[in-house]
Amino acid sequence: MSQVRVLVGTKKGAFILTSDGARKDWQIDGPYFGGLEIFHMKASPVDANRIYASQCSDWFGQVIQRSNDGGQTWDAVSNKFLYDGETGTHLWYDGTPHPWAFKRIWHLEPSLTCADTVYAGAEDAALFKTTDGGQTWNELKGLRCHPSSTQWNPGAGGMGVHTILLDPSNPLRIYIAISAAGAFRTEDGGETWTPINKGLQSKYMPDPNTEVGFCVHNLAMHPSRPDVLFMQLHWNVMRTDNGGDLWTNVSGNLPTDFGFPIEVHAHEPNTVYVVPIKSDSEHYVHEGKLRVFRSRTGGTDWEPLTNGLPQRDCYVNVLRDAMSVDTLDGCGVYFGTTGGQVYASADGGDSWNTIVQNLPAVLSIEVQTLP
Repeated sequence: MSQVRVLVGTKKGAFILTSDGARKDWQIDGPYFGGLEIFHMKASPVDANRIYASQCSDWFGQVIQRSNDGGQTWDAVSNKFLYDGETGTHLWYDGTPHPWAFKRIWHLEPSLTCADTVYAGAEDAALFKTTDGGQTWNELKGLRCHPSSTQWNPGAGGMGVHTILLDPSNPLRIYIAISAAGAFRTEDGGETWTPINKGLQSKYMPDPNTEVGFCVHNLAMHPSRPDVLFMQLHWNVMRTDNGGDLWTNVSGNLPTDFGFPIEVHAHEPNTVYVVPIKSDSEHYVHEGKLRVFRSRTGGTDWEPLTNGLPQRDCYVNVLRDAMSVDTLDGCGVYFGTTGGQVYASADGGDSWNTIVQNLPAVLSIEVQTLP
């Protein structure tokens, strides 16, 4: 029977949760790197035992950890991320210049074809690539050298490259998102980039034709439809059917369209999941009810999924990388909260179970389906 491995990054270490295909009983291993922030961890789709983790602390700085045995043992393979070349400064909202700085790796995205190749999204707003399993990292400086980069500004959580989507049909096409610069696409492996923000809506951006400046929270894509993207914007849930050339609002009947994660069902490209929270100043779930909302129509029509989730006095948040899906029958859906709970559904969200409930605040969730 197939197995599922859930990789959980938290404020105080990493945890690995394992179950068989029934997804009822779970083994919980960890913490790994106890006491240290694990901002994101993800496994290679080529080698299931190769896992990369972004470890960060005020004392040691940014370190990339790598496991070659499914997370049982780890090696610190690199702490060297150097911006490549001079690209000047970006400007704060008041127009004053501010130098680029390196703070942490927000997101790790292993290659679809090579276990030693990984992309890393950094704060401030840089994209790095390794081809030797994380030992050395080179900046794809075409992103930060984009002519619009002087206009980029940090969102409330910083200015990180937090989303990296690789097109399985075209190895040279990559989508990324930066808070709060917007979404970008490359067709040449990262040499040049095109802003893809047309149609985005924001009360903070009065010019509807502005090229950058949008606070994109997350992007999602089904691998069978790389031209169709879903976006959780600062406000609004958006969709594009043309690789980001034009976006439309699909928030529909959501109780609030502010949130962070967005995910697509593994077998149904038109089934999308979001977790609305109250507002950009009140980062907890709406009405004290933990509800995942699902659209089976690619947006606009949304239904609340509540079976097994707390529906009163709940004030947790679900962060942008803290939701994922497996590829088993029924499509398992998983998410973690800032309260330290990890929830799982083995039936596409119809019902939920608590895997574990007393972890440190969950920063990221990634899922592996194992043979």
